[in-house]
Formats: sequence, C-alpha cells, structure tokens
Amino acid sequence: MKISAAGGGAAGLTVLGFDLAHAAQITQSFRVADARESNSVCPYCAVGCALVAYTRDNGNGTRTLLQIEGDPDSPVNEGRLCPKGATAMQLATSARRVENPMYRAPGSDHWQQISWDDMLNKLAQRVKAARDATFVAQDASGNIVNRTEGIAFAGGAAFSSEEGYFATKVMRGLGLVHLEQQARV
Repeated sequence: MKISAAGGGAAGLTVLGFDLAHAAQITQSFRVADARESNSVCPYCAVGCALVAYTRDNGNGTRTLLQIEGDPDSPVNEGRLCPKGATAMQLATSARRVENPMYRAPGSDHWQQISWDDMLNKLAQRVKAARDATFVAQDASGNIVNRTEGIAFAGGAAFSSEEGYFATKVMRGLGLVHLEQQARV
C-alpha cells in the first residue's frame, strides 16, 4: 500500500512537470556549514539567555561573524530570543557601531577619537576627583564610615558571578555605597 502510494505520488508530480531524476542531485550549502560555534550570553537583560555565535576564519588571520542565534540546548531560553536578543547580530556588525573611544570636550559640539590609554587615564582621573570631592570619613554621629557618596556603580546582566563579585570588591575598595546589579536571577 505504501509503495503504491509513493509511486502514484511520484507519477503525479511527473505529470505536473517535476523531474524527479534531478531531485537526488540537489545539494544545498548552508552559510554556517563548517563554521566555528561559540557560546555566549545575551547582553541585554538579567534573564541570561544563551546565544550561539557562528564564525569562520578568513585566510588573512581574521574571523568573520556569520550568525548569532539562540542556543536550543539552554534551559533558560531553549533557543528562543526576545526582539532585543534577536538583534545581537546588529550589535556586533552594525556599520554605526563605535569601535574606538570617543571623547567630547566640555563645550565642544563634536566627538573626537582618542586612544584607549587616554580614555582610561581620563576615567581614572574623574573617578579620583569624584571620590576626593565626595569622600565622607565620619558620619554625623562621629562614626568612622570612610565612604564616597558621589559615585554609583551598576553591574550588567552579562557579568558572570565571578566578575560581579570582583567588580563589587573593587567598588567597595573605593568606598562606594551605591552599588546595583542588574542580574537578579
């Protein structure tokens, strides 16, 4: 019965103009075939959806990002992504992505590209200036508190537990009391 149904279906398709002799010869090349898979976590919120990034090595020593999709093996998102997570590819490959530190001087109307060393030096100088300006050694009751109230720190959902712990320790070492972590899972 099954053989006759399959034979009848094939004969019907031949009548409609389909040439089944070439059907076995059709091969399809997938864009991510032989690509390297790397696992990551979506950077947008605290849920922690897993991503799979497909990359291919170029002949000149660089690597090209081919595709980013949800990881079907993840118990968190089971391969599904929200609209923000689905745009992770654009986050990495957008022509509008800023790839170098940009600085806009006070009163200026344009941004200028500066080196990473210059940016890190500016950041360190501003953290020190804000800490020095808002440092509180004693509270109103005379208790020693050694804290700074002029800087706040917000951790991101893409932090691992270890990175969050390290960042919290560094910020506490600076005397910060205003700490927030986005990840609450």
